[in-house]
Amino acid sequence: MPDMFGPRGSNQSGMRAHNERLVLSLVRQHTALAKSDIARMTGLSAQTVSVIMRALEQDGLLLRGEPIRGRIGQPSVPMSLDAGGAYFFGLKIGRRSADLALVDFLGRVRGARRQVYRYPTPDAVAAFVADALPALTATLPRGQRDRVVGMGVAMPFQLWSWVQDIGAPQSEMDAWRDRDIQAELAALAGLPVHVQNDATAACGAELVFGTGEKPKDFLYFYFGYFIGGGLVLNGQLFTGRFGNAAGVGPMPVPGPDGRMRRLMSVASLSVLAHAIEATGQSADQLWESPDRWEISEPILDSWMTWAADGLASAILSAATLLEMQAVLIDGWMPVEIRAEVVRRTEAAFYRLDLSGVDPPAIRAGTVGAEARALGAAAIPLSQRYLIDQNAAVREG
Repeated sequence: MPDMFGPRGSNQSGMRAHNERLVLSLVRQHTALAKSDIARMTGLSAQTVSVIMRALEQDGLLLRGEPIRGRIGQPSVPMSLDAGGAYFFGLKIGRRSADLALVDFLGRVRGARRQVYRYPTPDAVAAFVADALPALTATLPRGQRDRVVGMGVAMPFQLWSWVQDIGAPQSEMDAWRDRDIQAELAALAGLPVHVQNDATAACGAELVFGTGEKPKDFLYFYFGYFIGGGLVLNGQLFTGRFGNAAGVGPMPVPGPDGRMRRLMSVASLSVLAHAIEATGQSADQLWESPDRWEISEPILDSWMTWAADGLASAILSAATLLEMQAVLIDGWMPVEIRAEVVRRTEAAFYRLDLSGVDPPAIRAGTVGAEARALGAAAIPLSQRYLIDQNAAVREG
């Protein structure tokens, strides 16, 4: 059995909930599995697996596929996840915009709303959710609305500490200190609410919903207003004691002038925004849409070079401490710009002295700009339906 799921299954009746999560985790990883496959992977008896999969099918979480014939014995019947088995809200609270997404069991966005602002306040976020949540719920057929089972929130921690960086009044940002936004949203939505650091949540989206080959150990960078990160070790999201593990923004790296700076000061979208605004232009387009930017080539070229050089140095520092298979780079940006940042980062990395370092693969993430909202939705999904998801969250 793949070791990402930790302990093997148990045939004891008291472990049924554990075994159901194990089955759902395996099916999610492999897209579709037959009962015989799961029995072999988990060590569970064929009878136990049959009971579990029948229950999950009756609960609407698994779909029965067409029998595969041509083998000795009974035809093999693959089972896959039912997209409509459960739904989750994912709320991203960013420094320049908020996004609320309704996500199905497969991680597909069924609907989304966005609110752009100059800076986030608890009142603005609560008002946005109060307006957007019923509208998104109404897009589901009436019979499926009770399958919305939770909300995840991806947000920067201690927002009041960043007032100078985002140009917000201290008095308004201090409201975050005293407001229990988690409890407010839980009351508003009538759902359990889970809160996680925004970049960690984006990393979680890559782990749960990402496509292609998933490394067991990888460092993840996400370009938002500030660059952030996440860490996956042995197939599990590692969040640390306070939920801020792999918060890469403060990492010291050489700046364009050779002086040491924080990574966030050279490789964040805020740096690009300030460069645009220095020419007298508005940078609002950066926050309104991640799909298409109209930026002068010299400004964009300089920023990508600064970002790539900073990332390369940060990756080298991380690689001296951790044996990582890969580094994944994603962010709130058009895919072609992300691809160029990845290319330049890899080139800059291999210009460094790599003596004694086993270089990780450097490649683009697979989730894209919406990783924070999707990662937020992945939190309640993981809490309820997956095995050993080690995200450190506060549960409402």
